[in-house]
Amino acid sequence: MDTLFVSKRIFVDGELVEGGILVSDQGKITDIFTRAGEVNSWIYQNGSGEIVDFGDLIIMPGLVDSHVHINDPGRSEWEGFATATKAAAAGGFTTIADMPLNSIPPTTTVENLRAKTNVAHGKVYVDVAFWGGLIPGNASSLMPLIQNGVIGFKCFLCPSGVPEFPHVNEEQVEEAFKILEGTESLLA
Repeated sequence: MDTLFVSKRIFVDGELVEGGILVSDQGKITDIFTRAGEVNSWIYQNGSGEIVDFGDLIIMPGLVDSHVHINDPGRSEWEGFATATKAAAAGGFTTIADMPLNSIPPTTTVENLRAKTNVAHGKVYVDVAFWGGLIPGNASSLMPLIQNGVIGFKCFLCPSGVPEFPHVNEEQVEEAFKILEGTESLLA
């Protein structure tokens, strides 16, 4: 059954307008109503769907935070998946990208990525992407990390502040560039 979300303030094309957003039972947006009468017309013609009225609350696309430090596993007392993703959702963020350091172990190998995703299981309230890390000696892990879904790589050219994530030198960065050439991966 389709669901119609209506509000006096929907953010569309850079402005707030009164209208509605129609979502299919598969969770896909199928229509956006921004002209006078469109919402009422849909309700009249398709009254069988669910209608959720947000009143004066703003309906807008979810935000993305591409630089989040979720310190699970290993330093969850700093911040774990449940608190980080609940806070993100409360602020309107639907996707966050976790940086590879501050957790123990850091996200520098597929095994470490799996440790992170295993800890996250059942504790995630928004979509989460993962950055991989480039540290001395892990260049051979870059392609396997890409194949397992990391969105890019973080490295430091000076001390990172955590011993588990040492900095790399210019030669190691150049080696990583050669490995990543031809991929759509980033190195930051």
